[in-house]
Amino acid sequence: MITEFFPRTPQLDGDNVDAVRQQIRIYFNATFSRYEQLFEILTCDEAYFHKPIPLRHPLIFYFGHTATFFINKLLIAGLITQRINPEYEAMFAVGVDEMSWDDLDENHYAWPTVAEVKAYRSAVRKAVDTLIAQTPLSLPIHWTHPWWTILMAIEHERIHLETSSVLIRQQRIEWVRPHSAWPACPLTGQVPEHALVTIAADQVKMGKPRNDPLYGWDNEYGEQIVAVADFQAGKYLVSNAQFLAFVEAGCYENTTFWDEEGWAWRCFTQAQHPEFWLKPNDAWQLRLMTSLIDMPWDWPAEVNYHEARAWCKWHATVTGESVRLPTEAEWYRLYDATHRNELPPDARDNANLHLDYWASACPVTQFAQGDFFDVVGNVWQWCATPIYPFPGFEVHPYYDDFTVPTFDGHHMLIKGGSWISTGNETRRSARYAFRKHFFQHAGFRYVVGEAPPPPPDLYYESDQQLAEYAEFHYGACYYNVPNFPKTLAKLAITAMQGKTMHTALDLGCAVGRASFELAHAFDHVTGVDFSARFIQMGAMLAQSGQIRYSLVEEGDLRTYTTRELAAMGLDTVRHKVHFLQGDACNLKITLRGFDLILAANLIDRLYRPELFLREVHNRINVGGVLMITSPYTWLTSHTPREEWLGGFKRNGENVTGLDGLKAILSAHFRLMAPPVDVPFVIRETRRKFQHSLSEVSLWERLP
Repeated sequence: MITEFFPRTPQLDGDNVDAVRQQIRIYFNATFSRYEQLFEILTCDEAYFHKPIPLRHPLIFYFGHTATFFINKLLIAGLITQRINPEYEAMFAVGVDEMSWDDLDENHYAWPTVAEVKAYRSAVRKAVDTLIAQTPLSLPIHWTHPWWTILMAIEHERIHLETSSVLIRQQRIEWVRPHSAWPACPLTGQVPEHALVTIAADQVKMGKPRNDPLYGWDNEYGEQIVAVADFQAGKYLVSNAQFLAFVEAGCYENTTFWDEEGWAWRCFTQAQHPEFWLKPNDAWQLRLMTSLIDMPWDWPAEVNYHEARAWCKWHATVTGESVRLPTEAEWYRLYDATHRNELPPDARDNANLHLDYWASACPVTQFAQGDFFDVVGNVWQWCATPIYPFPGFEVHPYYDDFTVPTFDGHHMLIKGGSWISTGNETRRSARYAFRKHFFQHAGFRYVVGEAPPPPPDLYYESDQQLAEYAEFHYGACYYNVPNFPKTLAKLAITAMQGKTMHTALDLGCAVGRASFELAHAFDHVTGVDFSARFIQMGAMLAQSGQIRYSLVEEGDLRTYTTRELAAMGLDTVRHKVHFLQGDACNLKITLRGFDLILAANLIDRLYRPELFLREVHNRINVGGVLMITSPYTWLTSHTPREEWLGGFKRNGENVTGLDGLKAILSAHFRLMAPPVDVPFVIRETRRKFQHSLSEVSLWERLP
């Protein structure tokens, strides 16, 4: 059993500033140390550089990722002003999921050594610890408070404590070793019989208020009240023994029990049993994080969503009952019906949760909670509900890619937490979701009941800012002003006449229209934007050729629209466009060798525009063209006053944005022609529009 008590997520209100500061400092250091302790399981440096599974980065990425997250987010929040290692903070920034904009090709990178990343982590720890100790603090710490970002980075590392433990569990067994800080549960016993418990109909309230005193992720806020009909739920999580019957019935070979996507996964992987089951000598064994053990049949079966759903469909044929996975609302109803309380702040919980007991699952009969076992803890529980936003959902401006990319109908909610779920993950309000084929420390509980109503429609994009940009790029022309991204692409292509047009970079591409337009003339176009929300829409268009979104007409009134690339003459070039998430002020080293770089309405939205401009020549070929457009809308909310390129007086003289560009770019570029103004119109509502002018300047890269 684990003896060290791992600190809980801290309370962020009250009137004792010193106590809260010290609590956060302890929380940070305990988290940072525990994460590094996880990697002590690996026996050799080779284990860091070999991918445990093809669709994820090697472990060296995740070892560095959580540390760079601190620096990248604290820099955006203005709590720090200097990077520690810009190369690492680009290399390790993006790529934790298999989104189409994640660059998972490790051949692009010369990964640093383990020792170098350890040294980097030490530097980050020192910087963040000093920040927490010395930065002025006022209470409460809330969503817009600068210190919120510190909690965001700590909770982010706790998430990766769990996800990295899964990857280590999938790493070669000869590259891991037992560790005193990560003991497996030694208990196993008799397998319990199937049992169902009836839950009476009632309402559940989901979502948390903005004034909640504990940290929360964006998807938790808002409020949704759901009427839940009565249903029956399994008293226990489905055990390995129960799942064995599914395996022995040949269900991995029977299409009857799998939906189309699940069967495609089964055929692709050739799976015959759960991921962590092995049968080397005619006897089943279970792969844990640090060892192989004889199969504990009374432990929960750990499977992905496809397998859990297929088991339910098979079990329905065996029992004749309406067996299925629970909805998110039904899990909340189960939680409330057992009168479950939140994790105690200063005692071990009555659950295999928060590393209070072991570094593995345990028997499904170990922790009784009301009439059930393991309502929380042991392993996560798959739900039938894809994650979706609650009414009142807002994106946090410093981490817009935490949840929004998962609102796609393919990321299914998991509830209840596992043995290694800590901090925010253990809360009733926690909402985490994974792709259906992903493996976590996750199993399932089945329910019996009529089919519930479907979740809210995820098909139309309703985020107002994103919908406005979608209409700006792909919608109607207003007041006879031509489409702005299309106009810019035409100007760029004209400027490139007689030059090599192999590769183009659309930097600050937003939702991607200019990227597709440039693909008419270039062999390959890379669109890069800081916002994952924007990148997701561009990637969706590149994949499917269409998007749907809603536009505000007046107040709460909306209209719904569909836009297709084919109607714009862009369907035939979408295969030449690839989207990536990135920071223009700290781009990955691999983004270089371009014939054209378009930076449209970007520089006055950067936190360090001069840094970008002084480095951009390294990314463009000699004779290539840099196209910069900007309305020069300098705002301190985007760019600190001291970083403005223009819009101020110096020595009594006006300094414009163009003056700032000339001063910096003239060392490596020549201005090809006098700048021109290009108008653009952004629709906000049916009767409200933004009409602006953007100055367009073209710069040729000098030898």
